[in-house]
Amino acid sequence: MQSKLFIYLAQLIAEKQLSEHTVRSYRKDIEDFFYWYAQSEQHRIDHRSMQYFIAYLNRKKMAPSSIARKLSALRQYFDFLIEQGVLQNNPAKGIKPPKRAKVLPKALSVDDINQLLDHPEQFFDLHNPLQQRDYAMLELLYSTGLRVAELASLDTHDIDLSNGQATVIGKGNKERIVLIGSKAQRALKQWLRMRSKVTNEKHFTNALFLNQRGKRLSVRGIQQHIKQIGQRFDLNLNLHPHMLRHSFASHVLQSSGDLRAVQEMLGHSDISSTQIYTHLDFQHLARVYDETHPRAKKNNKK
Repeated sequence: MQSKLFIYLAQLIAEKQLSEHTVRSYRKDIEDFFYWYAQSEQHRIDHRSMQYFIAYLNRKKMAPSSIARKLSALRQYFDFLIEQGVLQNNPAKGIKPPKRAKVLPKALSVDDINQLLDHPEQFFDLHNPLQQRDYAMLELLYSTGLRVAELASLDTHDIDLSNGQATVIGKGNKERIVLIGSKAQRALKQWLRMRSKVTNEKHFTNALFLNQRGKRLSVRGIQQHIKQIGQRFDLNLNLHPHMLRHSFASHVLQSSGDLRAVQEMLGHSDISSTQIYTHLDFQHLARVYDETHPRAKKNNKK
């Protein structure tokens, strides 16, 4: 069964156009199962062995979301093996992962965002190209709600500052247009003016954000820089790019109440992914209700 794995992974890249990062995750999840199976006392891969594998992951205190991801990867791989004539039935079919605890995403308050971004000269040396880059990344992440991988993959030609927008390739290789606010535009213009100071003639790249060696700044590099900025601001939290995405979604939704618009901005294919951001504070909900519901509107006429 495992011998077909590389054929399957190549198919994921060619036909489904999945990213290398996603394919590596699929490979690890599938190989983890076969490593466990080789060490176990199971004699065949069937429904029961899959249940034992899930129980093993539970004993390791693995998060339900991680178990669900592994199970999904195996289920799809076994479907492929059925197509290849290796299996007759899918042993993972009908196996349910543990229930996930519903964890609301952490978002910064508007006050925290203002503290981070309103007076950059107090916290960044804006004459230093790399610090101007970090400030531009912060502004762009909060202005657009981009995923960190989307930010890392941006090239200079993806940014259209004259129209205040950027072209982004998101999950599933889907393209979307995101809007860039005026403050993020100004930060990006300044970074683009300074970007040539860190370019590397030997390793030319169109990448929007560069590291100190003039190469594309990686996802890990972005995460590390954002974390360091959070420590510098002493916000008593672990600042990361996804927190800025959560903050973007929460603040836009609180202001507009338009879940569909937020779904489009975030690049969610399923609105159920967006609904987690509906954890609006009660006062906001009460105000919207009072202002919009026909039987809730107060009659000021006496």
